[in-house]
Parts: sequence; structure tokens; C-alpha cells
Amino acid sequence: MYEVGQLVQYGGTGVCRVEEIKVQDFPGVGQRLYYVLHPLYKACVISVPVDSDKVFMRPIISREEAERLIARIPSLHCQAFHGRAARDLAAHYEALLERHDCQDWIELTMSIHAKKESMQQQKRRFGSVDERFLKQGEDLLFGELAAALDIPREEVPGYIAARVESLKEAG
Repeated sequence: MYEVGQLVQYGGTGVCRVEEIKVQDFPGVGQRLYYVLHPLYKACVISVPVDSDKVFMRPIISREEAERLIARIPSLHCQAFHGRAARDLAAHYEALLERHDCQDWIELTMSIHAKKESMQQQKRRFGSVDERFLKQGEDLLFGELAAALDIPREEVPGYIAARVESLKEAG
């Protein structure tokens, strides 16, 4: 069970703070214990049963885990994925997002960035499916890294770039 004040990764919403744990009474159903979640990067409130397994929820990664993930970036060689149909592409990207793993989100965003760069070099149009999943992947990844590193979300890309550059120089 999570604690009030704890940061959790909640499904496709991203990082949320557990603001409250309360009992709600429903006629005919009885009482149930609920988390009241406040997303850090969206303006809404989410109530979810403590015993629910319908939406994925886990504690966010630690600062040390975030630093280790960033340190691995220079060694990653992510290939662009080209699906024959938009639904194949969407299914591939969705599978990576649904693992709820920062390493997968890094690989997803790096592979889509590689594809975008390749398309630009070929003077071809970058697809809307790729664009949509790039945004989703970055939102989830940057949100969790920002929370783990305790920095503003908008500073995450610059932080990653600076760390990767310093790792390359040291290596």
C-alpha cells in the first residue's frame, strides 16, 4: 500500500502524488478504500480503489536509478521501427509504453527520434503516429525523471544532454 505524499507512476497519466487515502461508501456495494491522486503535470484529481488492478501503478524510480538510466544512454543503439500499417506501428509503440518501464521509454523515444532524423534527411514527412507516441513517451519519461531527480520537467532534456555529453567526454 502506498503512503500519503508518495510519488507513483499511474498508468498513462504519469507521476502522481498520493494526496489522501480515504474510505468511500457506495450504496449496495459497501465501503472501499481509495487513493486520491494528484498528477504532477496534469490538472485533475484521480480516485482509484486501493485494491484495483485495472490501471498500472508503481512507485517512481529513485534518483540513483534515474542517474543509472541516463548513464546508459550513450551505449544504447535504438533502431527506428517501420510498420507496414499505422496500426502495426501503434501496436509496437503501445506495447513499449504499457511496460511502464523507464528503460523502455528511453528506447522508444530514442528510436522515434532516430526515425524522425532519418525522415528529415530523406525530406520525407514524419508520421502523426510517430509524433503522437514520441510525445507520450517523452511525457512519461521526462515526468518521472523530473520527479526522481527533483528538477523541473522542462529542464530534463537539457539535463540529459549535459550528462550524456559529460559521460562521452569522460569515456
